[in-house]
Amino acid sequence: MDRENAKPDATAIPGAAARRWVEHSREHAAPSEHSHDFVWDITREADGPFVTDVDGNVLLDFTCHIGAAPLGYNNEKILGKLRKFDLVDPLKIAGQDLYFGAGKDPADARFPSSSHLMATLAECSTQYGLDTVFLSNSGAEAVENAMKIAHNNRPAAKYGYSFSGSFHGRTLGTLSATNAKPVYTRHYPELAGIKTIPFCEKCDCAAETCSCGFFTGTGSVFRNTLAPEGGHIDPAEIAFVILEPIQGVGGYRFPSDAFMAEIGDVCETYDIPLIVDEIQSGVGRTGKMWASDHYPIEPDIIAAAKALRVGATVARHDMFPDEENRLGSTFGGGDILASMQGLFTLEAIDEYDLMANAVARGQQATATLPEHTTEKIVDVRGKGLMLAVEFDTGSRRDRVVKEALDRGMLTLGCGAKTLRLLPPLDVTEREIDLGTAILNDAIDAA
Repeated sequence: MDRENAKPDATAIPGAAARRWVEHSREHAAPSEHSHDFVWDITREADGPFVTDVDGNVLLDFTCHIGAAPLGYNNEKILGKLRKFDLVDPLKIAGQDLYFGAGKDPADARFPSSSHLMATLAECSTQYGLDTVFLSNSGAEAVENAMKIAHNNRPAAKYGYSFSGSFHGRTLGTLSATNAKPVYTRHYPELAGIKTIPFCEKCDCAAETCSCGFFTGTGSVFRNTLAPEGGHIDPAEIAFVILEPIQGVGGYRFPSDAFMAEIGDVCETYDIPLIVDEIQSGVGRTGKMWASDHYPIEPDIIAAAKALRVGATVARHDMFPDEENRLGSTFGGGDILASMQGLFTLEAIDEYDLMANAVARGQQATATLPEHTTEKIVDVRGKGLMLAVEFDTGSRRDRVVKEALDRGMLTLGCGAKTLRLLPPLDVTEREIDLGTAILNDAIDAA
């Protein structure tokens, strides 16, 4: 496939072959999974955002597998490096319970290991003084271990704070801090002590003009719960505050600086550990390595995954328990190939200046999408290549997603009525023009 000249070329989606694959999968798969009828043909041509399905349709994928394929398909920036290695078996080993290397000295290793990935992640987080990494298999595990680290650090604590609209994973622990949709949490037991406070979703919100419920006129809901501020909760009994710097599943909600400054100030004033969930927003997606870098906060723990291909919990060394087996994961970070992919992704972001590209192409996209003053489009917003179009109703959003798919473009919904776009980090000017033109046609049709 020639990425420089490729274009979407789609007929019926899903086609007959896709329907057969979907039926075959659903025969034995858990029924709540496989909500998308797109079926990628891994034997057909694909490059960057362009992919071929099992019916031969060529699609423009502006979802990047919900950010888990940050450079799209078959990208030479990753594959070119992977081709240099004779891969071994087993590719998946017992994570951090077993070391692996290649040769006598890590500094000269031809074959990078999980230790190189951890070192690079620490380098990406020095602005917060974070120097230690625990690898796991997924974002949910990264968040779960962040919560465990925080509790271990403050053993007398019995509270945690999360925010309305948040999504942190699907384990019982992470669901206890999740407030995006009832379907994720309904009837499941919760960890005790988790309190939910409003997320300030208006970028220009100020304490004096706040209408989202976070600022009260006499401080903030968060500050006012604390005993020194007239509330009843001892700050020493709060294990953590967990926050998505930009909410993902909840609707690509971008906070105000005033909101983030208040969270940062309260956490710093009362020494409350701040966990930032960068699963979807991190690793260059917003034009900075971490979305937190845009805001006046100082994370104590970063949870990352998706674009890294593995889960990672990053914090200061003194926050981690040193008791043997206090943390552990049989295969956490033990996927040799995934660790290499994660490292090569971080290297590509630096080598090809992809954070600058994310800023430029994100600005191009928002400039060419419809004006958000229409009655049917509530807002167009984004940071870097974390982009959103919010509609007046969820049904209109869903029709736009369907119309875009019919025209050969993959998009995703989030929140109640928002469409999200996650182009690959190396998306080109031509590809943004293609995608926004299709999306504008889809909006007109819907």
